Amino acid sequence: MNESISRRRFLQRASALTAATTASTLWLPRAFASQQSSKIAASEKVNLACCGIGNRGAEIIEALYATGLCNIVALCDVDMGAPHTQKIIDKFPNAPRFQDFRKMFDKMPNQIEAITVGVPDFSHFPITMLAMSLGKHVYVEKPMARTFNEVELMIKGAERHQVVTQMGNQGHSEANYFQFKAWKDAGIIKDVTAITAHMNNPRRWHEWDPKMKQLPPAQAIPASLEWDTWLSQAQNHNYNKDYINGQWRCWYDFGMGALGDWGAHILDTAHEFLDLGLPYEIDMIKSEGYNPFFFPMSSTINFKFPKRGEMPPVDITWYDGVNNIPQVPKGYGTMELDPNIPPASNGAIQPAKLNPGKIIYSKELTFKGASHGSTLSIIPAEKAKAMASQLPEVPKSPSNHYANFLLACKGKEKTRSPFSIGGPLSQVFCLGVLAQQLNTKLIFDRNKKVITNNKKANQMLVGTPPRKGWEEFYKM
Repeated sequence: MNESISRRRFLQRASALTAATTASTLWLPRAFASQQSSKIAASEKVNLACCGIGNRGAEIIEALYATGLCNIVALCDVDMGAPHTQKIIDKFPNAPRFQDFRKMFDKMPNQIEAITVGVPDFSHFPITMLAMSLGKHVYVEKPMARTFNEVELMIKGAERHQVVTQMGNQGHSEANYFQFKAWKDAGIIKDVTAITAHMNNPRRWHEWDPKMKQLPPAQAIPASLEWDTWLSQAQNHNYNKDYINGQWRCWYDFGMGALGDWGAHILDTAHEFLDLGLPYEIDMIKSEGYNPFFFPMSSTINFKFPKRGEMPPVDITWYDGVNNIPQVPKGYGTMELDPNIPPASNGAIQPAKLNPGKIIYSKELTFKGASHGSTLSIIPAEKAKAMASQLPEVPKSPSNHYANFLLACKGKEKTRSPFSIGGPLSQVFCLGVLAQQLNTKLIFDRNKKVITNNKKANQMLVGTPPRKGWEEFYKM
């Protein structure tokens, strides 16, 4: 790949020069120019390349295309032609196809303005870093990356390369986002001291033996799959069917478990509008079925956030697992599934004893909410009725999360979940996953961004070194 690497470095320099030239000649609204890319699409629609075209990746592509604001100019998937990719192939039969994102950028760098990244958590990083270095705007699924350091590099990369970025936590463009902001600005949400967050839905992955002593055995690699490219920067693993098509989420080497999957949909607005930043302590309270290879069947994790200005310290307690149900306050009310929560890519969300959501405790009021864009309500109902006349009007969203990204690529909006906002939230989950993986309490220095009580955990903020040939992505 040496020739390709040299070509990409040339393209990176060319992209930087083009961006500088464009910035000096193209008028932009001042607020936008200061925070987003100076590269505006010449055509009315954004030319979009798609990395990951099956399962959740397919849903992202369809949602972006449905806005009418983009052209699908390339498709990339390591398992191109497998059953789960066929729907998108059939929908965009004329789009060039690739199984390696590096080859896609090498072959058609000038035809691509933005990309989607709908691949396993661990492989978000190299695709995103290469795209940003070439001046391409990026829509990446949540969480942003698998390790704390990779997220940090992505945040800095977006700022350095001045591209539009959006993390795929859709609630940031739906009713809960605008309600939370309006209620906080009006003083309805204030003095929050604790949040209970819970995802107790039946898990979408493993039922393996928690006493497992080694990783699954090697199996024959499917003919359609480029396994080496699937692994990207991760250390070598023998192929096994239990690593792919969603199963990757339960392995520490590849995914971020229930916390990384659902945390961004449940805690996103509280994290942003309460200015939580990073925790100073992460404590594993419960880890049922602990295993060094894959996530436990049930977890309870406590995150402690310090006082911020006049806002008091906040404790967030996360519960996952079918029977790991948090206590709910008196007057909580109904527990049925909120119809606003979208189904998983591989099937509908199933009923649970307590459905995904959060309970927010402040000094005066208690709120409950579900996931994604579902709005908050004050509990108990009697208190909600008494407060009704004091609640501010909540503005409607001007665009959904996908249109917001594409409009931002064209300079007409700012993204609501750019890496500067989605990044610190993702890093909270990275710290939580480290506590899960080591089954221990972690003390974190928010200023120096180091773990002070556990040398191994501190080293794991960076993670294992990338495989040979993948080091360049950490320098872009």
